Amino acid sequence: MSELHTVNKSPFEKNSCESCLGHATAGSAVLFYEDGVYAVTKGTTVEAKLKGAQGVKLYALGPDLKARGIADDRVIAGVQVVDYAKFVDLAAEHDKVVAWV
Repeated sequence: MSELHTVNKSPFEKNSCESCLGHATAGSAVLFYEDGVYAVTKGTTVEAKLKGAQGVKLYALGPDLKARGIADDRVIAGVQVVDYAKFVDLAAEHDKVVAWV
């Protein structure tokens, strides 16, 4: 069963991202949105954890990156920047959506 995990809290304020990564299995996807997009920026302590998520597809919501002044070139390699339509597609493609708050 495939799962889409969503993270909307900054990894520097809450442990939602770390908990999510601990439960995401191969074949799952993680979408970062709202303040969760801070997790996908290069050069942070979270970068190694995201790169270690083997078999997990990583996404970030583009409008939320833009709203926080995070340019695409600051996004960790391997993280796909998506729009709202793709967010909906991801939710429909997976059997279950798990929100980490």
